[in-house]
Amino acid sequence: MSNIIKSRVDDILIKISAGEIVLRDDRIKHKWKVEIKPFFLAKYPVTQDLYFAITQKAPFSFKGNRNPVENISWKEAIVFCNLLSQKAGLKEYYAIGSNGEDVICDLESDGYRLPTEAEWEYACRAGTLGVRYGDIDNIAWYKENSGGKTHEVGKKEPNAWGLYDMLGNVWEWCWDVYDQQVYGSYRVFRGGGWCDPARGCLATNRRRSHPTFAIDDLGFRLAKSI
Repeated sequence: MSNIIKSRVDDILIKISAGEIVLRDDRIKHKWKVEIKPFFLAKYPVTQDLYFAITQKAPFSFKGNRNPVENISWKEAIVFCNLLSQKAGLKEYYAIGSNGEDVICDLESDGYRLPTEAEWEYACRAGTLGVRYGDIDNIAWYKENSGGKTHEVGKKEPNAWGLYDMLGNVWEWCWDVYDQQVYGSYRVFRGGGWCDPARGCLATNRRRSHPTFAIDDLGFRLAKSI
């Protein structure tokens, strides 16, 4: 079983080469450069069929085996990463404290994890310099074309690195704390969702919420260190 699960997930992982990205926080007019090491990122957000196969849970508002998961909190996303690693015979990436609050990364782990927001934006841009990697109607499900719901992953055009739905469909949790001094434990999510107008679906947009927050336009995508 572990080999089947690992093979199934690894088939959708794309190797992202090393590079660098300049992130910006328009709220406080701050920019910073991040060096990116090579890593793997899934072609698609985690789908409902995979999530159910691992957790036996289906909290989704919009049913569809190949639709992205939503109504998943940051905490549930990292628990899923660990469960998936276990079932694939890999070392868990996250050590989660007994209180459920303290989370430590094992940087030597070969297990699945969330991308950092720097990895996410670097992969989303795929070498482009604009706020999107293509025409929004061709690459994203958003307010003007979604019909008020999520859609099966991989039905819009991918970016130059073969990644689908990086913008639109569902927002995606990242590992990072947004601003601990101001927002405490709030975590970052990226990418825009099915109910956002075009201005919400930009490679640069940064949003945040409490790690227990879950809503019907917020999911996640798997990453893996090399």
